[in-house]
Amino acid sequence: DSDRERGGAWQIPRLTLSRSRLLPLSPTLGETAFYEKELSDLNGFPTALVKSAKRPVPLDFDYSERPLHFKIADLIESKRYPIYLVNFTQRECAEEAQNLLSVDFCTKEEKKKISEEMEGVDFKSPYGKEVQRLLKHGVGLHHGGLLPRYRVLVEKLAQKGLLKIICGTDTLGVGVNVPIRTVLFTKLCKYDGEKTSILTIRDFQQISGRAGRKGFDDRGTVVVQAPEHVIENLALEQKAAGDPKKAKKLVKRKPPEKGFLPWTKDTMIRLSEGQPEQLPSRFKVDHAMVLNVLSREGTVNCKGLRALIGKSHDSVVLKKRHRKQASQLFRSLVERNIIHLNPLKLNVDLQEDFSLNHGLALFLIDTLGVLDPNEPDYALDVLTLVESIIENPDLILRRQVDRLKTIKMGEMKQAGMDYDERMAELEKIEHPKPRGDFIYDRFNEFARTHPWIGQDNIRPKSVVREMFEGFMSFHDYIREYGLERVEGQLLRYLSETYKILVQTVPVGARTEEIISVIEYFREMLGEVDSSLVDEWERLKNPELLAAKLALRNEKEAQRLSEQQKLETELRLEKTRLVAIRNEALRCIRDLSNRSFERLAKMGELDAASLEQKLEEYYQDHESILLDQKARSPHLSQIEQKEDGSYMLEQILRDPDDHGDWCLRFIARFIDSEGGPQLRLTLLYFGSLSE
Repeated sequence: DSDRERGGAWQIPRLTLSRSRLLPLSPTLGETAFYEKELSDLNGFPTALVKSAKRPVPLDFDYSERPLHFKIADLIESKRYPIYLVNFTQRECAEEAQNLLSVDFCTKEEKKKISEEMEGVDFKSPYGKEVQRLLKHGVGLHHGGLLPRYRVLVEKLAQKGLLKIICGTDTLGVGVNVPIRTVLFTKLCKYDGEKTSILTIRDFQQISGRAGRKGFDDRGTVVVQAPEHVIENLALEQKAAGDPKKAKKLVKRKPPEKGFLPWTKDTMIRLSEGQPEQLPSRFKVDHAMVLNVLSREGTVNCKGLRALIGKSHDSVVLKKRHRKQASQLFRSLVERNIIHLNPLKLNVDLQEDFSLNHGLALFLIDTLGVLDPNEPDYALDVLTLVESIIENPDLILRRQVDRLKTIKMGEMKQAGMDYDERMAELEKIEHPKPRGDFIYDRFNEFARTHPWIGQDNIRPKSVVREMFEGFMSFHDYIREYGLERVEGQLLRYLSETYKILVQTVPVGARTEEIISVIEYFREMLGEVDSSLVDEWERLKNPELLAAKLALRNEKEAQRLSEQQKLETELRLEKTRLVAIRNEALRCIRDLSNRSFERLAKMGELDAASLEQKLEEYYQDHESILLDQKARSPHLSQIEQKEDGSYMLEQILRDPDDHGDWCLRFIARFIDSEGGPQLRLTLLYFGSLSE
């Protein structure tokens, strides 16, 4: 794999699985002699190459100079669908799907079948209605900015042959999950984050190779659209043909000045017939690799790590660098008591699923030791540190900057500043970076003593912290910054933050507030789309793992000590108390927003009574606060009843901190895995337990 991040994950199995007998390779790999030799060196057997240049479904290549929508209509008329419309940004993908709503590609009967298949599907996210509208029209959308459940739905509809057009990005896995007959490239140039370039032969052949359904199509079709300005100029020339006056006045459209490189039919031929570029080695040594190798059963020293580096496909010079970096990483893990020597083993006090998968995870652990758990903002600062070691979600941060600029512009206009001064001030605005100076200073100090950091850099930001601090739901945040088209990006960012909180923040650094933060985002992810964390938690959660072992081997399960069982019960009880508090705080948010209907349904007070009580509250107080202090455990009191239910009394935090109004709930858990069901019984003036 040529991907900078994933390539190493493909290389390592080819270095270590010595009993391998079969190595299936992609036809876009190109020359295979190197891999034949490596496989023989690995397992000691001669390698036989079995190859065929014949595709099960041959491809036809078509260079189109027709306007896109006309070309799509031609393909549908000739029954060369489903069509996968390849775009290279999520924005272009969504815009093209929107444009297709102007034309009917499905009959009423076909649309009816699609609607029937979508019955019961949850489209409640901010972008859900748009996805639903597109699908009802027969247009699918498939890219990383969508919630996973929407992508899965598009794949299911496509597998049933109900979608004629799917607008997507150049996701290589789409050929596996979405059967398609025609691949239509809207362009052949792509911005890779650094520069715009023509597609590589490998990328073009991998994407175009998805065309043609084995067992359904006798041939697949690959269409490459000519540049848009070329198509428009051809149309203008055709209109002016035979009329010298029109030809003389003809003003041709120019190509885009930015983000564009020209291509022609010859480009398509070169890409379709050329030999794929050689794959570069992406081998790298990081904390995760060191931990994974040293965690192997029976490992007593570092020979396995040295052997892995020695087998890598890098040059002698690079291998020397890898060994030096591995040595530095190993020492840093020993110094922090993550690895013990004599005998070599991981620290048993770490959580079972402890991980250092991020390059700066050790910086996070080091800096957590500097924070004071007794400080009121400790939990928020931990969130900020976690976010600082994650890649920036660029679009979300740009929206934060846009919001700050809008606010700042209004302030400057009101202050009477002239235009140039306003523009100069706006250029200085960055996305929020809580504790930025502290984090940068700590990182500079850390980097001076840890040369293995290399190109890794710290990235302070506040996305998850902003959500938690403002007690914002996932949907609230999406609407706040207009992120409807990239819901999936925010969900993945939340999921990554959550996993670091669970896997990398040591148990010893987790206060009650940190546990509350973890539970808060676990519930949020589950409510939005749990598919990103469900499988991971099944594999990593110790309790679930123990339960699986019990089912598979009853004798093995009996070896679990009574102490382990007691600890599990205590953790479950602590998790339940946090879940009850979080659900009560959601009710307070509804109360603050005057959303009485849901509160009335879950309690003994009707909407009118709640509104009357709230008016009494507002006679003495300006607002109900939902900040960090409002979520402090000392503002709530939970008591378990004999029947297994819980009584919760929660103080409403007012701006003056009088704390003279409370909510009373009765909470029950219907099953061990579900969340609490709360019943609101009282909203009253007074202190706890009055």
